[in-house]
Amino acid sequence: MPAVLDRLAALGLTVPPVAAPVAAYVPAVAHGGFVFTSGQLPFDSGVLLATGKVGAEISTEEAAALAQVAALNAIAAVASVVDLESVVQVVKVGVFVASAPGFTGQPAVANGASELFAGAFGDAGQHARSAVGVAELPLGSPVEVELQVAVRL
Repeated sequence: MPAVLDRLAALGLTVPPVAAPVAAYVPAVAHGGFVFTSGQLPFDSGVLLATGKVGAEISTEEAAALAQVAALNAIAAVASVVDLESVVQVVKVGVFVASAPGFTGQPAVANGASELFAGAFGDAGQHARSAVGVAELPLGSPVEVELQVAVRL
């Protein structure tokens, strides 16, 4: 079975450095056989890639791509506390979408994150998920992704 980093490389992706917190928290915590990440925004090299509401300034397709970037940052947060090869299951993914009034395409946006986790972790990337529309996200981000994984101790 290919390693997580090999799967990501096959997708043309690498795990970035863990994003610096924007407030008083840590990117991830390992506890009791699980890793819980803080919400991750679509930062690339310290720059938030977009701001705005999905369904207004940001299209569903753009938001799905941003969710993928945020998901990659969630993987980086996991990697900051455990070896990625110790992940045995992506358990739960939460995707928050800053939504314009009337926008109901949150599941399509969340697929950007879900598809990345499946691509990176194979069968272990299948997960439960919430896709939630919200009024605002930190720094005006269109999406935020949080992740819970089970790890081999």
